[in-house]
Amino acid sequence: MSLQKRDQQAFEKRLRAYVGIETGPPGVGPVPVNEAMIRHWCEALGDRNPVYTDPQAAVASVHHGLVAPPTMLQAWILGGVEMAQVGDGPRDKQQELHQLLSAHGYPSVVATDCEQEYRRYLRPGDRVTATTTIESISEQKATALGIGYFIDTRTVFRDQQGQEVGWMTFRVLKFKPAQEPQASPQPATASQPRRMRAPRGHDNAWWWEGIDRGELLIQRCSACGTLRHPPRPMCGKCQSLEWGAVPARGRGTLHSYTVLHHPRFPGYEYPLVVGLIELEEGTRMVANVVGCDPEKVAIGMRLQASIENVDEELKLPVFRPAG
Repeated sequence: MSLQKRDQQAFEKRLRAYVGIETGPPGVGPVPVNEAMIRHWCEALGDRNPVYTDPQAAVASVHHGLVAPPTMLQAWILGGVEMAQVGDGPRDKQQELHQLLSAHGYPSVVATDCEQEYRRYLRPGDRVTATTTIESISEQKATALGIGYFIDTRTVFRDQQGQEVGWMTFRVLKFKPAQEPQASPQPATASQPRRMRAPRGHDNAWWWEGIDRGELLIQRCSACGTLRHPPRPMCGKCQSLEWGAVPARGRGTLHSYTVLHHPRFPGYEYPLVVGLIELEEGTRMVANVVGCDPEKVAIGMRLQASIENVDEELKLPVFRPAG
C-alpha cells in the first residue's frame, strides 16, 4: 500500500470519529415563540393564513388559538449575528470537523439538501431547544464542483417540556474545487463583461421567455384570480396549482430602493439603483431604476417599465421615471 493511500485512510478514520456525536450542548432559542416574529415572517413570505396572525380566526379554527407557521421551526433557535463571529478556535464539533477538512485540502462548502418534519404546531410562549448530531460522512465523492465529502447532520427540536416538536436533516458538501481550465489569451477586441445571468428553472423559465419577447408578464391563479410575483408553483391564497399569465402595463410606484456603490461587479454601471416597484396591478418586483440621477430617486415616484438589452444577449425589465 502506498504512503499516500495510508495517509488517506488515516485521515478518513479521523473523519469517521465524528459520526454519531453531538456537535455541542443543546441550542436554546433566545426568545420564546411570539406573535411579533410570526407576523414579520408572514409579511415577508406573503403568508395570509389567519391562524398565524388573527386571534379571532385562530380561536375559531381547529387550533383554538394562534400558532406559528411550521416552517419557522429553525428560526426560533438561530443565534443571530454572533454566529458569524470568528474566535480563536472552533465553537463546536461541527466547526471542528469543517476545519479538519479545510486543513486537508477541502476548503469549500456548499449546502445540497435539507429535509424537515413537524410533530406539532408551536404556539406563542413555547421555548425551543435544538440538539444537532453529525449523522453521517460519505466516502470521498467526485462531483461537478470537485472532490469532497457529504456531511449529514440531524437536528432535533424540543419544547420546554422536552417533547420533540420536529426535526431537520441538513447536508453539505465539503470539497476541493475542481481545477478550472486555463483561460485562452483574450484578443485585443474582447467584448465587455456581461451581467450575471439569473437562473431559469421549471417554475420561472416562462417568465424569462416573455422578457426575451419583450413582454412583462404576471402569473395569475386560474382558480381565484390572485396575481403573484415572483413565479411559483402554488397560489398562496387558495393553494391551487393551476395558473396562467397576464401582461402587465408596466406602470408602477417606487416602494423602496437602495443605491449600490460597492462591491463593483463587472458588467454593471455604478452607482446602481435597485428598486422594489409596486405595479399598478398590485404585485411587486425588483428591478433597476435608470434614466435619472440617483440623488433624485425617491420613494413614491412614478415609474414606467422598459424591456431593454443590457448586453448583446440579455434583456431585462428596467424602470424609468414616468413622463
